Amino acid sequence: MGMEQTMPDLGNLSEQRQPLECRVALVSNDRDLSSNWVSALNTTAAQHENPYGLRFESVTTVALEKLLREEDRLQALIIDAGCSPDELKDAEVLADRMHDLRAQLNVFLVAQDSFLNDQGGAPASVRKRFDELFDRREGNFNHMFRLVQAFIARRASTPFADTLKEYVFSARDAWHTPGHSGGDSLRNSPWVGDFYRFMGEHVFNTDLSVSVQVLDSLLEPHSVIQEAQDLAAQAFGAEHTFFLTNGTSTANKVVIQQILGGGGKIIVDQACHKSVHHAIVMNRVEPVYLKSTLHPQFGIYGPVCRADIEQALDAHPDAGLLVITSCTYDGLRYDLKPIIDYAHERGVKVLIDEAWYAHGYFHTELRPTALECGADYVTQSTHKMLSAFSQASMIHVQDPDFDEFRFRENLNMYASTSPQYSMIASLDVARKQMVMEGYGRLRHCLQMVETLRREVDATGVFRALTREDLIPAPLANDNIRLDPTKVTIDVTASGYSGKEIQVKLFDQFGIQVEKTTYNTVTVLVTLGSTESKLLRLVHALKQLARQPRKRSHAGTARQLPEFTHLNCLPADAYFAETEELPLMDNGVAAEKKLVGRTCADEIVPYPPGIPVLVPGQQISAQIVQFLQQLLQGQNATEIHGLIFRSDEPMLRVVCNEDKASAKSANAGGKKKA
Repeated sequence: MGMEQTMPDLGNLSEQRQPLECRVALVSNDRDLSSNWVSALNTTAAQHENPYGLRFESVTTVALEKLLREEDRLQALIIDAGCSPDELKDAEVLADRMHDLRAQLNVFLVAQDSFLNDQGGAPASVRKRFDELFDRREGNFNHMFRLVQAFIARRASTPFADTLKEYVFSARDAWHTPGHSGGDSLRNSPWVGDFYRFMGEHVFNTDLSVSVQVLDSLLEPHSVIQEAQDLAAQAFGAEHTFFLTNGTSTANKVVIQQILGGGGKIIVDQACHKSVHHAIVMNRVEPVYLKSTLHPQFGIYGPVCRADIEQALDAHPDAGLLVITSCTYDGLRYDLKPIIDYAHERGVKVLIDEAWYAHGYFHTELRPTALECGADYVTQSTHKMLSAFSQASMIHVQDPDFDEFRFRENLNMYASTSPQYSMIASLDVARKQMVMEGYGRLRHCLQMVETLRREVDATGVFRALTREDLIPAPLANDNIRLDPTKVTIDVTASGYSGKEIQVKLFDQFGIQVEKTTYNTVTVLVTLGSTESKLLRLVHALKQLARQPRKRSHAGTARQLPEFTHLNCLPADAYFAETEELPLMDNGVAAEKKLVGRTCADEIVPYPPGIPVLVPGQQISAQIVQFLQQLLQGQNATEIHGLIFRSDEPMLRVVCNEDKASAKSANAGGKKKA
């Protein structure tokens, strides 16, 4: 059954949408060639099917950078290399500069056959930089137009999402999983039909299974999923890209198992995502924890000092992996290249958790990304800042020693055999959006950020924190950058705590923010941010600023207690024979019982989600007192990892400390696989 029979008539819908326009710039200082070619190509475009709205124009090399920065609809460049070898070299330099500004554009080269080498082909440097080559004596503009259009069409394709849509519209009878059978089990139910109507038809009829072979297999992709992953690798600048439907938590575990499965040593920020700590336990890894910086005024945790990272790399030459989070939840990101280079010089692989930075590659002001800085593995939550569904993530790889077959098996150990197909499609579509309009969308986001910051500061009560505000003193010389799409607002002068402002914004104005500290709130400016949302947020903050101040009772940040030391491997503590001891127990009594014992669980206060204790760590009086403070008062902090017995918080600790320590000593001598 053909597409024309199964697809609905979308003619009226397409008329309502803004028509596509793809501008293609011919970059040349030869006025005659520019005029003749642009005229011929536009005439050709008018005579042929032109679904992407290709429109050709000329630009000089001097004016090119301005066009790249300001024209969102620009999709391709045709660079004229002139007639001499020197001009060809200039064209290559120009292509590199263009890539630094707009890496997603297609780039074509126009030159005479003098660029051919003795073997009759273009030099490798030319083939690497340009999608296709044209001779300056070209007379077949029909072919040139079709070729440019084909490259743009390839970039704009969504092989998996299109196949999923085509399959749904083919209306096949389902005699396979899932049991709702395209929603038929709910549609006419008097009890749950309302849920079907609320969620919508396509939520159910796109929820399919591996039984539908035309949709490929996420665990062993060979067709449309593999095509979608290949396009994503090209889009994000990776050698390989893998889709995940259970989040970056799983992505981190897969990579750590790939490098250190069975044991080994990892250098890692203590304030990394909890999934990294979980992977350390699951793979019996020996961690070397790096202390993150804390901004005491705002209670915001920042990156690790570069000197501390380098010192750890020097002190642990047997480490197999360095794990860094960049950017952080609050938008602070490392100057990664010198750190990655330092690790590679010592034979250490590097994983960068870029969960909050999937958008970075698509705008000049946000680069370089971790992949551009040489990271071996990068994990990204495509759903956090881009247009994918929640839990949709990617792993990007450019490890020169990459073992794809072993990696795929490691991934399959964690991935579901029943992935959500609409989530895979959302990854495909999110990638398409970024390569076709990501630059323009992000440029709009950055403009909204400027407006938001200006208006927040204009209230005279609230203040949008700058990079200088957010960077703790120890990081002053580390060239730390700030992702501007994370806007942190200091609410101290209002007299309210960050949590109280969060509640007021929600209850009074219907606005939900991303996170809070005791005296800040953070909002994200994403592709989904609009002028109307911005207007309502600014209005709400102005209204709150006019309300009578109250005496501040926000207090001061609670200093995260110092990391003590590990008495044994985290895995040994987690799986050891344990006992439960009360955390409160009149305070002093609990402290006497707990101090010096070995914690068996990861204890994580939320926010900000940084562990106070990890399995195997010795408990100190400072840690006990800190946790007790968090649990006291009306605004008690949520703490993950505690055990509650009859509403009493308990800590799980190792029973036989001597055995655990001895076992850890034996395990520590084992070489990594």
